[in-house]
Amino acid sequence: MRRILSLVLSVSALLLMSITWLLLRKPVSTERKDHMERTLAIIKPDAVMAKNTGNIVNVIENNDFSIVAMYKTRLTREKAENFYAVHKGKGFFNELVNFMASGPIVVLVLEKEDAVKAWRNVMGDTNPANAAPGTIRNLYGTSIGSNAVHGSDATTTATDEIAFFFPNV
Repeated sequence: MRRILSLVLSVSALLLMSITWLLLRKPVSTERKDHMERTLAIIKPDAVMAKNTGNIVNVIENNDFSIVAMYKTRLTREKAENFYAVHKGKGFFNELVNFMASGPIVVLVLEKEDAVKAWRNVMGDTNPANAAPGTIRNLYGTSIGSNAVHGSDATTTATDEIAFFFPNV
């Protein structure tokens, strides 16, 4: 009987402490104080064909990005033209479209605090020859045209680019 009474008192004390904690704790704010963002990343045909997809995903994860969504696909010329429409009329447009339609790509939605800026830092300079050591383009890019990865250049662009490949994310 004493064991039961002791158990009841212990449970009662635990319950009382829990209720007290709930009543005295500060309310949880629903306002986000961080800068969590999402950005689009593309592992380009040169990197996929060179079998660097896994290495690049490792770099992404080692830099504390969360991969929200990811899939492998191959762009048609029309889809590549639509994605890069902002560059239409520029000298490199046709080369870029042909390259992006030349083989499989892996598209990813990445999430992290200040994701756009952070991803651009991890990618490195557009020209792999100028990219900082350890950046993806330094490690896996071979030229300005074959520079392994794409990344959104602003949060507004990221929103549009994510919707282009991931309409339900």
